[in-house]
Amino acid sequence: MSAILIDGKKIAEEIRAELTRKIATLAGRGVVPGLAVILVGDNPASVSYVTGKEKACAEIGIQSFETRFPEDVSEARLLDKIAECNRDPSVHGILIQLPLPGHIDERRVIGAIDPAKDVDGFTPINLGRMLLEEPCYVPCTPLGIIEMLTRSDVPLNGANAVVVGRSNIVGKPLANLLIRKSINATVTVCHTGTKDLASKVKAADIVIACAGRPGLVSADMIKPGACVIDVGVNRVPDATKKKGYRLCGDVDFDAIEKIAGWITPVPGGVGPMTITMLLSNTIDAALRISSGK
Repeated sequence: MSAILIDGKKIAEEIRAELTRKIATLAGRGVVPGLAVILVGDNPASVSYVTGKEKACAEIGIQSFETRFPEDVSEARLLDKIAECNRDPSVHGILIQLPLPGHIDERRVIGAIDPAKDVDGFTPINLGRMLLEEPCYVPCTPLGIIEMLTRSDVPLNGANAVVVGRSNIVGKPLANLLIRKSINATVTVCHTGTKDLASKVKAADIVIACAGRPGLVSADMIKPGACVIDVGVNRVPDATKKKGYRLCGDVDFDAIEKIAGWITPVPGGVGPMTITMLLSNTIDAALRISSGK
């Protein structure tokens, strides 16, 4: 028996259809939601991500304002641009494409974003508000994963959830969301210092792999019927492919699909949800700002 495939593309389409109603509300106020996208350098992966986000904005009716800086741009110039976006009333959300070059203090740059326009949910203020369960913008990938779980009717109340990875972008905020009373899971966060990873994962009702290591989670680590969410997007050399590589996640999809109760594919799983939650956060920012909240 194969696992139920959690189709991120399909769920993303459902959410985007819901967002069109909010766009209509904004149109009634004479407001077009605006997202400022700032890219430093020409890293192919970053360029691809930005292009995808801008395309999604155009499809749903969000205006995107792109600024590209060379790799050697000064931190001061980048901060000036963020300050400009903070002041611009046509900009409701600000996205800094990460990672940034080594000579730039990433924390300082992210911290300079107005929390009211921090649609990535990365500023210390929004992260702190998330911890306290106050109104805030939640990082897009964790927020998308919660949507996937709830809309797929995965049992969450009292579930044992294991998050494999502790990044500030996915692992840490996701663990925080899962332990909220509204979700009520019991969470274990695993990382490079975890002893006997296999036994920790084997006990989980829900496994979220977000370590960025291809094939890290194998079939013998999965409890029958568990829900497996694969956040990893890894390029693995493959001479049979035109580009010379193939994309895979952090879990052994083919083997685990035969054991799990639910599973996400790579690509087509978490990825579309991340972009959709960015759109959602941007539209919510426009609604809040335009209503004076």
